[in-house]
Amino acid sequence: MRDRLPILFIIFTVILDSMGIGLIMPVMPDLLREVRGGDLSNAAIWGGVLTTAYAAMQFLFSPLIGNVSDRWGRRPVLLISLLAMAGDYLLMATAGSIWLLLVGRIIGGICAATHSTAGAYMADVSDDKDKARNFGLLGAGFGIGFVLGPMLGGLLAEFGTRAPFYAAAGLSLLNGILGWFVLKETVTDAIRRAFTWRRANPLGAFKSVTHLPGLRGLLTVFFFYQIAGFVYPVTWAYFTIERLGWGPGMIGASLALFGVCFAIVQGVLVQPSIRLFGERGTVIVGFGLEVVMLISLAFAKWSWLVLALTPFAALAGIGVPALQAIMSQRIPDDAQGELQGVMASATSIALVLSPLVMTQAFAYFSGPSAPVYLPGAAFLVAALLMGVSIAVFVGQSVKDVAQPEA
Repeated sequence: MRDRLPILFIIFTVILDSMGIGLIMPVMPDLLREVRGGDLSNAAIWGGVLTTAYAAMQFLFSPLIGNVSDRWGRRPVLLISLLAMAGDYLLMATAGSIWLLLVGRIIGGICAATHSTAGAYMADVSDDKDKARNFGLLGAGFGIGFVLGPMLGGLLAEFGTRAPFYAAAGLSLLNGILGWFVLKETVTDAIRRAFTWRRANPLGAFKSVTHLPGLRGLLTVFFFYQIAGFVYPVTWAYFTIERLGWGPGMIGASLALFGVCFAIVQGVLVQPSIRLFGERGTVIVGFGLEVVMLISLAFAKWSWLVLALTPFAALAGIGVPALQAIMSQRIPDDAQGELQGVMASATSIALVLSPLVMTQAFAYFSGPSAPVYLPGAAFLVAALLMGVSIAVFVGQSVKDVAQPEA
């Protein structure tokens, strides 16, 4: 059990990270209208600006943090990030202007090192044959957090728009304290490498990693998938308020339902899917199902239909752990943190672009001057981008794509 505690802490870290995200999602539309004023479409645009600022900081700092963890270890990076994030949530809880919220998102983006470093830690302790399963466990942790976070966020919203931020701060602090006692360092002298600024800046890290065989194409696939996938956190609250008339409680319940389904898929179905389809086939099946779900949601008009589609949208998530495993297997052991940092930077670029595109699509087709009323237009944009991701993946030559396992 003592040997498993660090892995459980990593999973728990991801759970609490996603809880923090889910806690605040149900109240963001109301908070932005409270601080900034204006209608829902205006709040969606400002929500996109805040998300873009957060992502831009992740893009700039993720390779730096990944390389720091390759040199000085995963433990200090994880613990410092968690404690700093607790302070950031407190800042946002007391912010009285849109500019302080923006500062909070900038600080939060810098501190959000736990995702890439947690992935690197999991890669450190996993054999090649176990990586897809263990990355699936991280995905399951994210799903569990998405169950608990929105549920608590919807309940805490009854006490005001600031209450979820205080809860997120407390959870981050408690998790940091837990990590102090149970987290063991996995970066040993055998895999430790010198820190260099050439690898620590985003462009240098991309150049270094993409020179390895097959990774450039796979990172392109990952990038387009991320742009498309961010349509959910970026527009979900605004879409469901506009199209379905939901309040914070129902938004939280719908996110919790998705979290339950996602946790089951990631924790139980990823490995069987890989045995059945192989890693490459699992990516194609998962991404293809995602296209179908995005198109369906774009035209959904009834709450029961949106809720009925939720398990299938979660099932589409089987493709990502398989893609992560393919990429991780092509990287030396001493560069796992660098790969995770590059993936985090690719995610951050996607998160810079996606909110601007998706919230503008929502605002354009749901505002008073919309040429065609279609609040789900952003899902169609995401479906198109997901199709591009599939095309790039399928178009890879056999030598550049991992072969399916028997």
